[in-house]
Amino acid sequence: MTAATTIQPGPAVRRPWVSDLTRQRWGRFRRMKRAWWSLLVLAVSFILSLGSEFISNDKPLALRYQGRTYFPILRFHPASEFGQGFGTAPDYIALRQEPAFREAGGRMIMPPIPWGPYRAHLELAGNPPHAPSRQHWLGTDNTGRDVLSRLLYGYRIGMGFALLLAGVSAGLGILIGGIQGLLGGKVDIIAQRFIEIWSALPFLYVVILLGSIYGRHFALLLGITAAFEWIGLSYYMRGEFLRLKTATYVLAARAAGQSTWRIFSHEILPNALTPAITLLPFLLVGGISALTALDFLGFGLQPPTPSWGELLRQALENLHAPWLAVTTVSALFITLLLATLVGEGIREAFDPRSGHRVE
Repeated sequence: MTAATTIQPGPAVRRPWVSDLTRQRWGRFRRMKRAWWSLLVLAVSFILSLGSEFISNDKPLALRYQGRTYFPILRFHPASEFGQGFGTAPDYIALRQEPAFREAGGRMIMPPIPWGPYRAHLELAGNPPHAPSRQHWLGTDNTGRDVLSRLLYGYRIGMGFALLLAGVSAGLGILIGGIQGLLGGKVDIIAQRFIEIWSALPFLYVVILLGSIYGRHFALLLGITAAFEWIGLSYYMRGEFLRLKTATYVLAARAAGQSTWRIFSHEILPNALTPAITLLPFLLVGGISALTALDFLGFGLQPPTPSWGELLRQALENLHAPWLAVTTVSALFITLLLATLVGEGIREAFDPRSGHRVE
């Protein structure tokens, strides 16, 4: 008798982290110069804005006094440590001018923009808002605060709000729309009626009502805006799931006994993400516009939080100070333009009919 032949299992086949189709789409997006450079500019500017305290601040990056080195931007130091005799926060700009500080060997390294977003420069000649000068490159607002500093901090808040809003809205839209499309039947009908009623609620009135009860703050505005922003995406995801749930590979997964959640997350969702990915940049645009509009109307973040919408409202109230409108509108226009170019590039890259076109 011949011995039974033992078949050794071959090496396990590892799936690549990124599919060939995704690589093709990414390569197509990279070749679209306008979209690619717009994405780089937005990403780099937002990363830099996360360190706004190191770019624009009235606290020194480093301070040398009586042989010791301090880092006021990282740690609080009372004014008494620098000979001012108080336990409160020191005024570093005034401290730099004091003869006693200089005689003690005092030196400090200030950020590139040596003004914070909350400091009112009332020592300047005339009444605020002050015109652009060598000290304040973009002038000051109606309370004497540096416009460039407030634009920078306002950009960080606006982009952070928009990114979080896009993420939360996309998650809700994918989940709710996907469940509607996958389950169908009564679940789909009931969810659609609820969405129709919910979308009919006046968004601005909801913001005013809840803001007057709980106060206007970042988390509340994010939650209210996200509660309405997901509706548009859910329609697209519902249609994709309705289309894909009858595909052969989905029917095979059902026949194999896979759970509904696994079919949702592993079989249909990866093939239905195109609408979500292409709409994300436009959700970003909507988030920036929504926060700016709420701040402009006075229903956004609580003052004195730096905000582009607040600067626009000041520009409307101070028509004799055109630098307020010009700088804020320019910053808003450039940001929305770059985000729109990124969105158009992603939509073009994910369009199977546009593989031969490169911009």
